[in-house]
Amino acid sequence: MTADLTQLVQGLNELGWQGLLVFLRIGAAMALLPAMGERNLSVRVRLLAALALTVVITPLVAGPPPEPSFVVFSQYLATETLAGLALGAMLRLVLLALQTAGSIAAQSTSLSQLLGGSATEPLPAIGHILTVAGLALLMMTGFHIKAAEFLTGSYTVLPAGEFPKPSDLTRWGVAGVARSFSLAFQLAVPFVILSVLYNLAIGAINRAMPQLMVAFVGAPLITFGAIAMLMLAAPTMLQVWSAALDGFLRAPLDLSP
Repeated sequence: MTADLTQLVQGLNELGWQGLLVFLRIGAAMALLPAMGERNLSVRVRLLAALALTVVITPLVAGPPPEPSFVVFSQYLATETLAGLALGAMLRLVLLALQTAGSIAAQSTSLSQLLGGSATEPLPAIGHILTVAGLALLMMTGFHIKAAEFLTGSYTVLPAGEFPKPSDLTRWGVAGVARSFSLAFQLAVPFVILSVLYNLAIGAINRAMPQLMVAFVGAPLITFGAIAMLMLAAPTMLQVWSAALDGFLRAPLDLSP
């Protein structure tokens, strides 16, 4: 009985040590993770979410943990924090695509100053609406499960205890930024087209009737058109954005050239 209790205590100690090392990566990723890492949430809620992900991911991490020591902990503190921040930043860039699309749409339709300060971060009204709707859609579609799978798979590309190569992270970051801006412009295309048609129409009217104050006529028209376009296009925009995020989460993390 004593031997069994000793083995049980040793097993719990080993599992706790491994969980601590996993928590270093999960906690760093949680600082930038969409939905579960938002600043609107309480710090206690984010801490509990990080602990819950740690409990789920720890048994899935292959390989025994290294021997406990201060040197090993210091090494993992640096490597796992860097890896977690990189992973969280990649997912945050996908959310920033939705915010950027809202900013492009608002700027194109002269709505960039409407209720711009109502969010935690200064966003135009369209960007705030799309961001809140996107975060709600994330949690409705089981983002916590997808995030756990994503973070578990990251250990095959970013092994625990090893510093990632700066060149690999740079290449990965540049690709993520390019993908984010490309997706943002694709989402905002309907509003850009509406803006071009509006300006062409206003220019033609001003050319034909110089005495008419076209700004007073066109301002309510473009405002109503932008709101109507948002009502019609928002479901499709969110669907395209959610599919892009799911594709990024399912795709293997490739840092090869």
